[in-house]
Amino acid sequence: MATMRNLIISLFLGMSGLAIAATGPYDETADAKMEIATTILQASRENVPVLVVFGANWCGDCKVLDLAFKDGVSAALIAKNYKVVKVNVGRFDRNTDIAATYGVPLKSGIPAIAVLSSQGKVIYATKAGELADARNMSDQGISEFFSKVTSGTK
Repeated sequence: MATMRNLIISLFLGMSGLAIAATGPYDETADAKMEIATTILQASRENVPVLVVFGANWCGDCKVLDLAFKDGVSAALIAKNYKVVKVNVGRFDRNTDIAATYGVPLKSGIPAIAVLSSQGKVIYATKAGELADARNMSDQGISEFFSKVTSGTK
């Protein structure tokens, strides 16, 4: 009886671990094209650009960038100046067509971004993996990057 209980507990804990591992900043079941379209519509009402962030839940640099958007020096800048859409690229096997449409070469690394006007036109896109080493950029470095992008898109 104790062995069966231990087995059940082990299975439960194992499944809980899978659920935790599957969560992250990128919704792996989202319809990215629909989310971008909806966000562009919202952005057009407020006349603000859209920041499309391409990344994946397995990517440490993507997680660091996401944390910077929530708590870092960049958080207020991003919240004030953009509508944000996060697009899951999986293992470079999901939504790559969207990145290509916006001129973002994912082979240069993720996270990668495209900034769209409130009408959905590309204003800026990372081309050379500018954010692919986010974990080594520091919070201040990420903020400086987005300050330059923001001033260049206005």
